Amino acid sequence: MIRRFNRYELKYILPVKKSEKIMVDLENFTDKDPFGGSNGYPLVSLYYDSPGLDFFWAKVEGIKFRRKLRIRIYPKDPIQSTTTGMVEIKQRINRTVQKRRLKLLLDDTDRLCRGESLSHLELDGMDRQVASEVLYMVDAMQLRPTCITAYHRKAFIGGRYDAGLRITFDTNVRYRTYALTVNEAADNHLVLPLDWCIMEVKVNDAVPDWVTSLLARHQCRLQRISKYCAGIAKAENHEIIPLVIAPVPGMEVN
Repeated sequence: MIRRFNRYELKYILPVKKSEKIMVDLENFTDKDPFGGSNGYPLVSLYYDSPGLDFFWAKVEGIKFRRKLRIRIYPKDPIQSTTTGMVEIKQRINRTVQKRRLKLLLDDTDRLCRGESLSHLELDGMDRQVASEVLYMVDAMQLRPTCITAYHRKAFIGGRYDAGLRITFDTNVRYRTYALTVNEAADNHLVLPLDWCIMEVKVNDAVPDWVTSLLARHQCRLQRISKYCAGIAKAENHEIIPLVIAPVPGMEVN
């Protein structure tokens, strides 16, 4: 498991029909993510925020340096049987995205994100550093569980000449702001219609020329998107244009 990385992320909102055409093209240049194969895999994340939703508003206001804290799981079936997860700090500086993550039993992810020390665990130096940063964030900002997002992902990875390239397609994107236990079976609400998806292009350095050409050929338009923020915006009825990601009349659907 990669515990730290820096990269650039480009995000797009697409009709599922268009995403299917793009995936056909990608098969000529990329490999399917071995974790999910052809069918993909589910993801569930629990986001933490301050009482004043500082992380949410930092995104809305376009703050160049911002962070988020979450617990992420790859749920089993049933979801209650999932026992491990990752605590992740996602940080953006201008256009660069940085992640630091720590894999733990879910009981320990909960303890850490409540501000409790993990002194009972033998962590290496890198993991101790991440745990210390989480404890500082929780204490300084009084972080608390705020929103869960869930979706199904299909992922493609670059070949030998495109190391670090990752292109993902997220469908059935949902959220909830109640029942805030990451492995709890609970109903969620749609962030966008079932026939739309979110595509992300993730690279370590520059976007390969062939990817740029593919995006142009399919008329993909770069957009500001945050699944967490879109969930909060919907839950609290904030009409914030960059975050209201459901399609609107006149939106391209080819």
